[in-house]
Amino acid sequence: MQIKLITTILFTCVLGACQPQATTENSKNNAASSTSTAKPAVAGDMTSVKKNIQAALEQAYPEQKVQIKSVEASPVAGLYEVVVFPNQVVYMDGSGDYMFVGNLLDVKKKVNLTEEKTADLNRIDYKALPFDSAIKEVRGNGQYKVAVFSDPDCPFCKKLEHEIAQMTDVTIYTFLMPIDSLHPQATEKSIQLWCQPNRTEAWTKWIRDGVAPAQVPVCDNPVEKLAKLSESFGFNGTPTIVYPNGKIQSGYMPKADFEAALKQNQS
Repeated sequence: MQIKLITTILFTCVLGACQPQATTENSKNNAASSTSTAKPAVAGDMTSVKKNIQAALEQAYPEQKVQIKSVEASPVAGLYEVVVFPNQVVYMDGSGDYMFVGNLLDVKKKVNLTEEKTADLNRIDYKALPFDSAIKEVRGNGQYKVAVFSDPDCPFCKKLEHEIAQMTDVTIYTFLMPIDSLHPQATEKSIQLWCQPNRTEAWTKWIRDGVAPAQVPVCDNPVEKLAKLSESFGFNGTPTIVYPNGKIQSGYMPKADFEAALKQNQS
């Protein structure tokens, strides 16, 4: 059974975030072998490598009209990092005969290279975010800014909020992003939290302490608009963190790592 390059997305809670897990027509397979007859590339000959990979993908997935945005050598000898439209990162050998779809990790540095590359590709304009539609919390002097797209019932959002509760000198803009497919009451809770007289207090008490707010009438709220916004950005898991320099990061982080990331990604 042929593996699709552009994968079907399903929601699940994995690896520190309520986020999508890529699947294929055969979910047990993590790599695809093309039927390309391209000649093996000479080591270091990037022109041949790019031609081989393009030819292999066009032959293997003709109906998808795959567009390659870039091909670069990876840290692994003989393996190339390939970015296909819109911003999917895969890895292939220089002949184009073999493909690996998944995360490439630097074990010594404990860095997810695929995640970092994807984050760079998907940077957004932080200043263009609709901050009037966010729940704002200022801790300490609030000098470090960050936006967090969060689901009120996401367990990893709650874990991240427990770390935030121990931090100072940070301003958090929380954009409600309920994922009803995972948490059936998330939209209803998001609206209720937004409509509270003091939504910041209501949000922090709920997400950190599990204290539900009193029921209030439904008010004008940005929940539906934010759902469309997050979808337009390609966000499909919570928590999704957006730094002022536009870098996007998904999932829970311990306090020390989050504080370091905040300082490194302000501009």
